[in-house]
Amino acid sequence: MKPRPELTAAYWTIAGVFPGAGPEYSPYDFQERVEAAARAGFTGMGIWHADLDHILKRRTLKEMKQILDDNGMRYTEVEFLTDWFLDGERKKESDVQKKKLLEAAEALQARQVKVGDFYGRECSMARLIDSFAALCAEAAEHGTRIVFEPMAVSMVHTLKDVLTMVEGAGAKNGGIMLDLWHVLNLGISYEEVGRIPLQYVFGAEVDDGRFKLSAGTRRELIVNRRFCGQGEFDIKGFIGSVEKTGYAGPWGVEIFSEDLLSSPLEELSTWAFKTAMSQFSDVLD
Repeated sequence: MKPRPELTAAYWTIAGVFPGAGPEYSPYDFQERVEAAARAGFTGMGIWHADLDHILKRRTLKEMKQILDDNGMRYTEVEFLTDWFLDGERKKESDVQKKKLLEAAEALQARQVKVGDFYGRECSMARLIDSFAALCAEAAEHGTRIVFEPMAVSMVHTLKDVLTMVEGAGAKNGGIMLDLWHVLNLGISYEEVGRIPLQYVFGAEVDDGRFKLSAGTRRELIVNRRFCGQGEFDIKGFIGSVEKTGYAGPWGVEIFSEDLLSSPLEELSTWAFKTAMSQFSDVLD
């Protein structure tokens, strides 16, 4: 029997807010969320940049770390950095964000900082490689890693290009995050996932959802995500493909839906954990 997997609650899963819809900081107190995640069974959680700003109005990074430690949170992730590969004003703004996230990652002993792009910015591969390498070098000084999350809206959105960037950077602390929703949205096959070199697989996230028909016959993913097992995704197949790479780290659970915004924190935490863990049935008693 395989070891029981460790699950982490991605930020949106228990934040009680929806990405891009109004303030992106959680209405729930940080300690409340950490305790709810721990009770559900999670051993790690994510912290979004807007939420970090909001938390730090009342608590210090030291206090945050103590709360995480007191509740057995072994894996912390801070996110999200964009525009790190540009220049000009956008790069200056990104650098301010980068400083904040890296300092938080160091103080919280975060496993990694998640980065990417939401705007389809144009950038040469040579610049991307250099920028990713530089970002990883800075992260190393803070004792953390950089994980790139491929999306259809990012400046690189094919597995080939993502691997070219990460491999070209040659940084031991630079890798990729495989979110099932984005893997399906990008049309990356499970066979391709299983062939990714282990040294670049820094994490994987499970979720569920449904498809809709677009332009007659084309299937598109619905943005709202469901608890694992409540949609159409082959989650177990995805897990198996990631395991083929040799990955044995924690698994993230990233669920967000407008339908879930009114759900109690305890319910969100419990269902997110239980439904995700059920997908690892071959390791459970």
